[in-house]
Amino acid sequence: MLGALVPILLMTPLIAKTPDLAELQRMIARFAPVDLRVDTSKLDPSDKRALVKLIEAARLIDHLFLTQYWSGNHALHAKLKQDATTLGKARLRYFWINKGPWSALDGLQAFLPDAPARKPLGANFYPEGMTRQEFEAWSKTLAAPQKQEAEGFFTVIRRENGKLHAVPFSKEYAGDLQKLAKLLREAAALTPNASLKKFLASRAAAFLSNDYYASDIDWMDLDAPLDITIGPYETYNDELFGYKASYEAYINVRDDAETAKLQFFAGHMQEIEDHLPLDPKYRNPKIGASSPIRVVNQIIATGDGAHGVKTAAYNLPNDERVIEKKGSKRVMLRNVQEAKFRSTLVPIAKRVLPAAAQSDLSFDSFFTHILAHEMTHGIGPHNINVNGRATTPRQEIKELYGAIEEAKADVSGLFMVQHMLDRKLLPGGADAERKLYTSFLASAFRTLRFGLHEAHGKGMALQFNYLREKKAFVATPDGTFAVDFTKIKPAVRDLDHELLTVEAKGDYAGAKALLDRLGKVTPELERAIEKLKDLPTDIDPNPVTADELSPPGR
Repeated sequence: MLGALVPILLMTPLIAKTPDLAELQRMIARFAPVDLRVDTSKLDPSDKRALVKLIEAARLIDHLFLTQYWSGNHALHAKLKQDATTLGKARLRYFWINKGPWSALDGLQAFLPDAPARKPLGANFYPEGMTRQEFEAWSKTLAAPQKQEAEGFFTVIRRENGKLHAVPFSKEYAGDLQKLAKLLREAAALTPNASLKKFLASRAAAFLSNDYYASDIDWMDLDAPLDITIGPYETYNDELFGYKASYEAYINVRDDAETAKLQFFAGHMQEIEDHLPLDPKYRNPKIGASSPIRVVNQIIATGDGAHGVKTAAYNLPNDERVIEKKGSKRVMLRNVQEAKFRSTLVPIAKRVLPAAAQSDLSFDSFFTHILAHEMTHGIGPHNINVNGRATTPRQEIKELYGAIEEAKADVSGLFMVQHMLDRKLLPGGADAERKLYTSFLASAFRTLRFGLHEAHGKGMALQFNYLREKKAFVATPDGTFAVDFTKIKPAVRDLDHELLTVEAKGDYAGAKALLDRLGKVTPELERAIEKLKDLPTDIDPNPVTADELSPPGR
């Protein structure tokens, strides 16, 4: 049985006072510096010129994201840049890693003196002091179109004369978005690739119109050596409701050889949907016809894609209308994943796995599971019916959706790989199973170190504790953990059933009960994580190729 559950903050103590230089350097050291170099020699010369424009656009996304994250970010950033002391430089570096004054690995507590003690739950999407109850009472008074806008991805909520109202991103961020649109149009004029040209033009138009649907469709159809993601997507920074999207950019070069190897996964998405451990009435009989997969090497990531824990893969868009029509696209950042594996997972595994299991740690298994995780975001419940009302799991589960969905994607990813191994669609048999679950177990500790405020970390705590309860993960006398291969497969299936059913029913109370019971850290887990405290938690990428092509601040 699991021991008494304790808060994550016992594992990562709150920052009781402003860190001094030594403490700040320790905090920075949790992010291992890695250089990202990408071969661009095979790109068409016109694409290389377009790439320069796109890197410039990506850097503008950083400015826009700082605005979204906190109203005081720009003034604080300017102040930090004026401090030439050793402490001032360390503060500036850690501010930039987090894109704000709150430490992502310490419960989003402030590490600078001139900031609120903790990141505001609503970031800068809502008026300061607005409560959930005030928003919900106001939204109930709105007609359906206005309510949809207020709860939509692409508006902020502001207060005028004491009353709340929604403001489109295109108005709130007009200055930055006009500059971004100009750079994207210039890049579109340069690239010879028709699909990239179309996407960049339509995304430039979306920045100004606030209607992202058509450009999301064009992004789904993007098939180009330059694989570009730029716009407002993830909603994790809206901790009040999970409604509002943050801007991010990923400027990537497609890895054609690796992408070709993975295309066969897309052909099995409906098969996986049809076999999910879920009441058949909740399964989607026809998922989106297009579910492209891209393996890329990242040149630069910015905005929401480059603060705190760095993204290794993403599955977009989040607009359920696009998912229903086209599916979703999985983008695997192979060079980022390799850097994370080398810098964090290999040293973690040496401390949390028994000696006999060390040889089963596998980058290929780690990579395959991340792929499966991203793919299974696109299947399962997306458009649901609650008491005769058409809605989505995101809208019903609200601020809990992120953690539930990340856990669902993890265990559905395991289910998917196991399904394909059972049918010999993937090679390796029992050896591949052993490496899959052992690498997942080691990776669980990597994710848990991100903290429970973060959707992936809280979702992983839920999974780890569930699998411990089922004795699929077992503690060994030397303090390490191992997989019981007689119990892991049925335990994964049972957990997947619970998570998928919560989403299918839009069950907020069920989601809360699961997270309240399991989304925490046990004393034995706390002890294991304590042994990892001197290891890097994540990476701090240095975009060498981006800086060579387009020096910052030029």
